Amino acid sequence: MNKWTRRAFIGAGTVAGGGFLLGVAGFTFAPSRHSLVAADAAARGQLTTWITITPDNLITILIPHCEMGQGTPTALAMMAAEELEADWSLVQVQEAPAEDAYANGYIIRAVGGGYVPAVLGRGVDYSAYKLAEWFGLMVTGGSTAVRGTGEFGMRVAGAAAKDMLVAAAAEEWGVPASECTVKASRVSHAASGRSRTFGELARSAAGQSVPTSPTLKDPGTFTIRRTSLPRRDLPSKVDGSAKYAIDFTTPGMLYAAIEIAPVQGGTLLSVDTTPAESMPGVKKVIKLDEAVAVVADSFWRAREALAALKPQFSDAGHGSVSSASIFAAFDAALGAAPAVPAGAAKVITADYRVPFLAHATMEPMVCTAKVEGDHVEVWTGVQDPLNARSVAAKAIGIDVANVRLTNFLLGGGFGRRLPFTFDYVDLAVRVAKAVSPTPVKTIWTRENDIQHDYYRGAAMARHAGALDANGVPLAAHSNYTGGGNSEAVFMPYAIKDQEAEEKTATHPIRPGQWRSVLNSQHGFFKESFIDELANAAGKDPFEFRRSLLGEQPRFKAALERAAAMSGWGTPLPAGEGRGIAICESFGSIAAEVVHVAVSPEGRLKVLNVYAAVDCGDIVNPDSATAQVEGGIIFALSAALLSEITIANGRVVETNFRDYPMIHIADAPKITTAFIRSGAPLGGLGEPPVPPLAPALTNAIHAATGIRVRELPISKTPLVRA
Repeated sequence: MNKWTRRAFIGAGTVAGGGFLLGVAGFTFAPSRHSLVAADAAARGQLTTWITITPDNLITILIPHCEMGQGTPTALAMMAAEELEADWSLVQVQEAPAEDAYANGYIIRAVGGGYVPAVLGRGVDYSAYKLAEWFGLMVTGGSTAVRGTGEFGMRVAGAAAKDMLVAAAAEEWGVPASECTVKASRVSHAASGRSRTFGELARSAAGQSVPTSPTLKDPGTFTIRRTSLPRRDLPSKVDGSAKYAIDFTTPGMLYAAIEIAPVQGGTLLSVDTTPAESMPGVKKVIKLDEAVAVVADSFWRAREALAALKPQFSDAGHGSVSSASIFAAFDAALGAAPAVPAGAAKVITADYRVPFLAHATMEPMVCTAKVEGDHVEVWTGVQDPLNARSVAAKAIGIDVANVRLTNFLLGGGFGRRLPFTFDYVDLAVRVAKAVSPTPVKTIWTRENDIQHDYYRGAAMARHAGALDANGVPLAAHSNYTGGGNSEAVFMPYAIKDQEAEEKTATHPIRPGQWRSVLNSQHGFFKESFIDELANAAGKDPFEFRRSLLGEQPRFKAALERAAAMSGWGTPLPAGEGRGIAICESFGSIAAEVVHVAVSPEGRLKVLNVYAAVDCGDIVNPDSATAQVEGGIIFALSAALLSEITIANGRVVETNFRDYPMIHIADAPKITTAFIRSGAPLGGLGEPPVPPLAPALTNAIHAATGIRVRELPISKTPLVRA
């Protein structure tokens, strides 16, 4: 094995026309067969994030993450451009292709908290990159892009490119690099009055030594970051020119509608294909192990023909499973309430439960595939293009190198388009193989989408707490089932005796990652229970929490900020109330206050939500605010209305008529504040979700005295008996 070079993780080279290309890389022994860089650049280092500067002074920043409404590509480009001292008007942003060279190992830094000792940093980054390449990770999810790829990849790439451009200018002018300044895509030497654009320096910059540890800018000097620059994806979405997977067409393309076994694990037993085969436009009826598909010259005709069939499926032995049986198993697994120390003045117990939830993205699952011999071309929208390539290859037993995947804008993700949820890619490729070499677009109906999701897990928790005679909490114990981890179950409060134990209860409903993952369940559990402890202690819920956060200054600051924003403690009319909750997830702390009104008839109106978020720092304030607002609305729909139920082993809900979302008229006024704490960057796409449900139910209790312990809230009458 060749020895590692000392080039750290930065490589540079030239592109056609004399441009300059630079990317962050791991130590490498050979260029990847999928690398798109020029040969001389690939030989220097296997690139994962690129900055390209062409002679016309345009800068292209290639982003190894997808755009699904969250603004990540713009934010990452801003981070690179900031360090580069680029003229933002000259910056172009593109999504990286689904190639091994763009595996984004930097997200591992985000998951691990970011810090790595300097002496280990390069080796850790290399190892993470190679693992990402090996497992085919090109993931956008887990609120990792900005705090991982951005902080440890894009910033370094921008700073290194700037240093090389300065070195090229200094060499040309015969002056020390320290005398050169950089601003707005131009390097200048004040003493001699000379200056050159990045484009003019691009060719010579590519030949400079690559800095192993470029100096990053002091945050106090940022001019691009912390400004609300317009997102680059928005104009096309406004004028309708944006392309999603469902918009894709190609000559000769056919369309497929599909019916999948309604019970997870079920298989196709029989189907009479004759009724569909005689209908106009139908090309073929395809029998798969777990589904039947109709291919036709339009999706309407395919869907109409599919409706004429009466396929019979097995139930995989799960035909008796129901929501009631699942929660009964949860209840049995939880057992008796956890024991608390003897001698407490008060003992409080409470059970909480939350249902399965679907992702219900605006764009249902869709994938177009063309199978030609042992090669496949795929057009879709996913949160991990590399893993989707692997799924496509495995679907028909070919080498992943023979799969080409084009990723489009995503019409929502929320975890539904993450790895291990690519059933729609698998099915589309198998359908296309049956009519090879004709390309086929397999479109999921809303019914397909809701009834064959990877669901946010249903869960239960059984809590017990103890208070002394002064209302000070002595213990908080819980048993829970449905999944959990240390971050999700952690309570930041100074309660010395804390315990949380997972109890196992299995069911056949397939789980998936849903926005904020396990924090959405446990945020509701623990922040509802701490509110109940405050109520039992006869103390104000905000003051009770604050008194227990003396050793958690970030939590305390966020809690105080949210309370101050909401006017906590000021009188409210009868039937109105405020509730508060605070949760940490994905490296960020979010405190939220919800203000509600409940009519005498029990009609609930959410009037205001106040959110104080400490994510360390923010890149684009406008996008950051939109992320918080979006998370709150997403969580509000789930808390108020959403529920997936099971009967006879299958999902009952079929569409938005029985899996509703809130309407614009139901949306509260949202006020957001960010706390710049200096902590490592945290996520923003998911942290606003967990505090919303408990803050809302706590507000309902403040307004009515009714304690909601089960979601959705619509299941609980809000009229006093």
